[in-house]
Amino acid sequence: MNKDLNAYKTIGEVVKILEIESNGKKNIKTHTIRFWEKEFKEIKPKILIGKRRYYDNKSIELIKKVHFLLKDQGMTIKGAKKILNSKLPLKLDETSNNSIKAYKIKNKLVKISNILKSFKTND
Repeated sequence: MNKDLNAYKTIGEVVKILEIESNGKKNIKTHTIRFWEKEFKEIKPKILIGKRRYYDNKSIELIKKVHFLLKDQGMTIKGAKKILNSKLPLKLDETSNNSIKAYKIKNKLVKISNILKSFKTND
């Protein structure tokens, strides 16, 4: 029997969702999500008897964004908080993430350019 899409998910189910969206990479554990709860106050699971955590769709979407920023984009927690607290929408599709990717590419190009300039001055 399949669970309703709007039903609350356990922390283990959230990990599986992240693994599916990361093409099966097992790069996240339940303790990581619990840590993110402490760092990102917006992640608010329902904690019921037995201390089991249950996440609604809003929390799961936020966890996906945190995962994307920290794991896929290599940002720091401070940087991810800054982006999440900005009023700009953050969607996880390719077109809306181009600005983040372009920023990283620009930084890498500047570094490469500086290295090439140092070679030219040494000649």
